[in-house]
Amino acid sequence: MGFETILTDEDIKKYESNWSNKTILDYLKEAIEKYPEKAAIIDKKSRYTYKELGRLVDRVALGLLELGLKKGDVISIQLPNWNEFVILHFAATRIGAISNPLIPIYRDREIGFMVKLAESKMIVVPDEFRGFNYPEMIERLKPQWPSLEHIFVVGEKVPEGMKSFSYLMDAPWEEQREPSALDQIALNPNEVTEIIFTSGTTGEPKGVMHTHNTVTFASELWIDHFQLTSNDVIFMASTFAHQTGFLYGVRLPAIYGGSAVYQDIWNPEEFIQLIEKEKITFTTAATPFLQDTINVNGIEKYDLSSLRYFAAIGAPIPRTLVKQARQKLPAQILSGWGQTENGLVTLTLANDTEEKLTSTDGKAFPGLEVKVVDAVGNQLPPNVEGSLLVRGPSLFVGYLKRIELTRSEFDGEWFITGDRAMIDEDGYIRITGRNKDIIIRGGENIPVAYVENVLYEHLDVSVVQIVAMPDARLQEKACAFISMKQGAAPLTFDAMKAFLAERGVAKQYWPEHLEVIDDFPRTPSGKIQKFRLRDMINEKFADKV
Repeated sequence: MGFETILTDEDIKKYESNWSNKTILDYLKEAIEKYPEKAAIIDKKSRYTYKELGRLVDRVALGLLELGLKKGDVISIQLPNWNEFVILHFAATRIGAISNPLIPIYRDREIGFMVKLAESKMIVVPDEFRGFNYPEMIERLKPQWPSLEHIFVVGEKVPEGMKSFSYLMDAPWEEQREPSALDQIALNPNEVTEIIFTSGTTGEPKGVMHTHNTVTFASELWIDHFQLTSNDVIFMASTFAHQTGFLYGVRLPAIYGGSAVYQDIWNPEEFIQLIEKEKITFTTAATPFLQDTINVNGIEKYDLSSLRYFAAIGAPIPRTLVKQARQKLPAQILSGWGQTENGLVTLTLANDTEEKLTSTDGKAFPGLEVKVVDAVGNQLPPNVEGSLLVRGPSLFVGYLKRIELTRSEFDGEWFITGDRAMIDEDGYIRITGRNKDIIIRGGENIPVAYVENVLYEHLDVSVVQIVAMPDARLQEKACAFISMKQGAAPLTFDAMKAFLAERGVAKQYWPEHLEVIDDFPRTPSGKIQKFRLRDMINEKFADKV
């Protein structure tokens, strides 16, 4: 099945010198030839060398062909960070099928919508993970999916009508089909290889389509930036169904011929132990993972000397956290920004100043470009806030079956990210918020992300979200929703103001109302739904406007 994209011949001509025009299989083949006995993928249940991985990929790929799957079919993968995910993705690519990663915490509503929209021919799920029965969910949903033909389960509890994934892994498919049949399947690097959904905070999830070239380019950028060699070992705890986990956990290790260590449930104590055991050299994760890591009791007892880089992405790293991390970890701490639609776009450099590291989200990788524009699209000078736009060889090629929506989110070649940012004289960006998160108090913009980051420095605060609340005179004021760390007393409004004053935050930026709550409304992927917070505060103050 073909999917309509916005990729044009002009785009291909423009970026062909940036792209390697390789697929992940080209890199995998090279790694197998050079490092057959090197550990390729390691999870809590198994570990495979590159030679073993190659054999399993071909075996599963032949099994997929025997089942009638073919080039262009979509295979949905709702698995934790297990080796089976990697094997299946490579095997699907081997036959020209499209991988559709699905986050393990998604449930009926999300999975039902996504698999139907993708018209998946096959889905693979665990029998159980974190107490949830996946086959039961699939049984409920399969009447909604007329395109679905095959259901596979990883684990021992396989219901009738479904197949065990070990059947694909263990059956001697090579005795039924010549392995050379796989080499006859031609892959074009500009064909779609991935459909991955953005969870979003409002509306339906969007299926982001990437080609071999766009996802491979996004991963290749890391090799020079981190000076990666085949001796490097990456650790990945971010789910493979997030673009971070997919690009840099599943695919990147094969590109540089190194090893990958996976964790299916984040555990900082186990991470510390794995650094010593597997000689992990770098990782990337959200900033809270870094904080969890340096707070591990007894961290000083472990040999962490192999760890070279920890890339904390999603928000600039608080200065205090950087200082603490430098005392406890040998790694360079980097910060960056990116999206499902474009991979990681910006990242700080190892020799950057502390100011750049703690107050910016890095500068664009070579080949990628960012700019900040005003409301009518005019590029703004340095250090002036506006809408952040991106263009370059890693940009996605469309939202699945939403081509007109896709085009509406571009300004010519530039993708309108939806984020607000400033760019300094050196090209470093600082994300200041989302366009929909802007609070305009009496005509003055409040820098939401900035105030949130300051409040995160409070030792008793766990989560902070600032949203607009209605005001009869000023139209909008800022309301802070805060949850406290376990055992901490609730923060009072006066204590919050005193803290912000102590931190030197301009008074006009202070939230003018505080709500302390136990937990936040979230999407299935864990993103906080700010629109629901806005609804809550709007309802509370509706009669005062």
